[in-house]
Amino acid sequence: MSQSVFEDQLLSPAFFSDPYPTYHRLRSEAPVYWSDALGGWVLTRYEDVVSILRRPELYSSTGRVSYLLRQLPEAARREVELLERHYTLGLAHSDPPDHTRLRTLLSKAFTSRLIEARQPRIQALVDQLLDRVEGSGRMDIIHDLAYPLPATIIAEIIGAPAEDIDLFRQWAIGINRLFESGGRVTPASVAAAQSSLVEMREYIGRLIIERRRRPGDDVLSHLVAAEQQADRLSVAELVSTAVTLFVAGHETTTHLIGNGMLALLRQPDQLQKLKENPALISSAVEEMLRYDTAVQRGWRIAAGDIEIDGCRIKKGELVLPMLGAANRDPAQFPEPDRFDICRQDNKHLGFGYGIHFCLGAPLARLETPIAINTLLRRFPNLRLETENLTWRQDIALRGLIELPVIF
Repeated sequence: MSQSVFEDQLLSPAFFSDPYPTYHRLRSEAPVYWSDALGGWVLTRYEDVVSILRRPELYSSTGRVSYLLRQLPEAARREVELLERHYTLGLAHSDPPDHTRLRTLLSKAFTSRLIEARQPRIQALVDQLLDRVEGSGRMDIIHDLAYPLPATIIAEIIGAPAEDIDLFRQWAIGINRLFESGGRVTPASVAAAQSSLVEMREYIGRLIIERRRRPGDDVLSHLVAAEQQADRLSVAELVSTAVTLFVAGHETTTHLIGNGMLALLRQPDQLQKLKENPALISSAVEEMLRYDTAVQRGWRIAAGDIEIDGCRIKKGELVLPMLGAANRDPAQFPEPDRFDICRQDNKHLGFGYGIHFCLGAPLARLETPIAINTLLRRFPNLRLETENLTWRQDIALRGLIELPVIF
């Protein structure tokens, strides 16, 4: 296949509906591929993706947003200085030793005790959300369950009013426009990200002031306490980290639930197997994370000149390790295109790998089984209302806009 055909495919509607055929062809014909459309090196083999994610000294998480914004005219770039400055700090956009310090602080606040204590609340909220639709015989799994569940829980954990979750969603959509096209941006996407970020930072700033006055047992209170300890957490790091938690803390779980339910509904044998044995839900969730993961790509900046498979990646160039492609690599997963909720030795990359492994993975692994098993128990005749589904037009996050079902 010619390079021009790959370029046409990588941002096509067909790719966003089902990227996996393109991933397979790339892995076979051009596993290390420079894409002008995405503005970076696209890597699709499991071994290469893991190698990139485990080597922060070679593949850096710092400077990625600056890489994007350098595409703008100088005058336009000056107008978004806050956006660029914001992303020079914080957990997701740092390397050791700063990342190590921030991860240690956040891990102490985001404890397993804090997460496990939420199990009764998660179950109660799932039941409440399903109560609302039970009498109608139909629902949109995204709107009615997969979005409000993780958004409400992360708001409560961080320490924001649950009634503000629609604000978080609007801000997350705006901010994530910055990342939806890989290594390319447009003035419109940058403007949307800056506008949302300004509003979100102001909101978080008000929460921080309140937590300084009246601390509680939430993550933001713990971060504020760390900020007040000398040389532990700067105000800028506190705000940047809080934004990351709000933005990343719900959208990925929304799409894990949505993509996972779609896989079950399209594979009746696996759906029936889970109904008959709900204890399989843990391995089922891991297979959902592998089979159609919400986070489709990582992104790093080459810290020096690197050669992979005869291709020379220059210092400062963007590298896009494609998690979705790695999770379908036949060299790692037998019959990778088969959805098997009993799959063994499932070393998927759905939560990433290495030092940036998803901090919220335990929470997603708690919410998703409760949501899906409760949904199947209460609505055993659940089925798709239509196969005409709309996917996000997004390189980074894969998810449905809506998932209408009847029961």
